[in-house]
Amino acid sequence: MPVLFLTANDAAEDRIAGLTAGGDDCVTKPFGLEEVVARLRGLIRRSGAAPGREASLLAVGDLVLDEDSHEVSRGGHAIHLTATEFELLRFLMRNPRRVLSKAQILDRVWSYDFGGRANVVELYISYLRKKIDAGRSPMIHTRRGAGYLIKPGG
Repeated sequence: MPVLFLTANDAAEDRIAGLTAGGDDCVTKPFGLEEVVARLRGLIRRSGAAPGREASLLAVGDLVLDEDSHEVSRGGHAIHLTATEFELLRFLMRNPRRVLSKAQILDRVWSYDFGGRANVVELYISYLRKKIDAGRSPMIHTRRGAGYLIKPGG
């Protein structure tokens, strides 16, 4: 994973210390956003960290989500999801076994300026459960007072 330090310390010894500690590049204040983006692109290109086909597949147990084609399957059977259901499932699958609060889900899936109520999360979790867990060992779990998580069924 490439590391870019953004710092207010512009002394040469500070930059050298950062690079010695494992950083790949260093940008000192003041800096332009365009420069930071260009340096990040260069780091990603040189490190070979650009995502390939394998990086587009998420799997938790027998549930597989392809981020490129927006296809989802469980146990080899295709599951058709709406765009919002897909985004919710992707967020859960990027954080397997991690409890995600309603606030985190609202922020990530519906964005911070969403004017709806938090019960929309419960509604979409129920939609996903009907499609993902139907007739199978449950993968989507509720932690009362904390949030939701996904983990392999069984």
